[in-house]
Amino acid sequence: MTNKILVINPGSTTTKLAVYLDEKPIFETNIRHESGKLKELGSISGQLEYRRQLVADTLNQNGFELKEFTAIACRGGLIKQMPSGTYRITPSIVHDSEVGVSGQHASNLGALIGHELELETGIPAYIVDPPVVNELSPRAKYSGHPAIERRCVFHALNQKAVARQYAADHGCRYEDLNLLVCHMGGGVSVGAHVKGKVVDTEDAVSGEGPFSPERAGSMPVNGVISLCFSGKYTETEVRDLMTRGSGLLAYTGSNNMRQILAAAESGDEIAVNALDAFYYQVAKEIAAMSVAMNGQVDQIILTGGIANSQVVTGAISAMVDWIAPVSVYPGEDEMLALAKGVLRVLRGEEEAGDYDKVTCSHHL
Repeated sequence: MTNKILVINPGSTTTKLAVYLDEKPIFETNIRHESGKLKELGSISGQLEYRRQLVADTLNQNGFELKEFTAIACRGGLIKQMPSGTYRITPSIVHDSEVGVSGQHASNLGALIGHELELETGIPAYIVDPPVVNELSPRAKYSGHPAIERRCVFHALNQKAVARQYAADHGCRYEDLNLLVCHMGGGVSVGAHVKGKVVDTEDAVSGEGPFSPERAGSMPVNGVISLCFSGKYTETEVRDLMTRGSGLLAYTGSNNMRQILAAAESGDEIAVNALDAFYYQVAKEIAAMSVAMNGQVDQIILTGGIANSQVVTGAISAMVDWIAPVSVYPGEDEMLALAKGVLRVLRGEEEAGDYDKVTCSHHL
């Protein structure tokens, strides 16, 4: 039996749609939203009806009817910390997406749109490996003070997808491998995948790991405290500075990796030095994560949009290939990853997770 999967992936200024016949895409589009319209709608949940109607209209304009789909695969958002997997969207997921128990982000809309469409059609809707996947080992949850427990917000969907793809490409089971997966995009996250579980990684949004094109990564604590109490910034401004105004952007004036690489190629010393530090921090994090598997690493995988640059992957590989061989899976195919997650459940290869039984802690 062929499954027809509708895939919905909301972003900050776009909503990506795709239709898959099993693993084969037969339709893909990217609905762009005017920033003024989104600002007018206000909150993330305030955008729900607007985006849901656009999804329905776009499908109708391209000859699809909602009732013809086998299932709906949606990008998950910042809900409570949870194990990896594919989860049927429940009222609890809807509630936690609306209030943003781990933060407000456009990805929270995935479950909300999927739930609305399921209520309308009866077609089952799912989320797959949201960014709050938490499989940390007990020792990795220690932060340095019991008032703060380490949590995960990382590129779980793409990291899991490329790890599974690497295993399939080499005739192995993901659950039998030790992999270090480094995703490099607007943010950077490195996951220690030990026998199918990401036993250590970062909160790549709130300040862990390497700096990225616009995020600060790990910072000296005293310096951050001084910044917070300097009187120059509000709390919101400090948070925005760390997540949208730091990293390569702060050092070079640009968060566009192509532009920064071009500047370095032309001899811009600021760009050269900032990139060298970026490569060093990423490589250092990969090496640190190898401790989670006692140095027994089967493969290092570089992925994400920045991995399209052979200059970047070459520089990082040269610093870490003493640990294990390096493979490059450039870009990120979130739509296919979402479709595959739902297909695994439909084919009986794994059971859908039960969000209501998840006991991982909320954002502290």
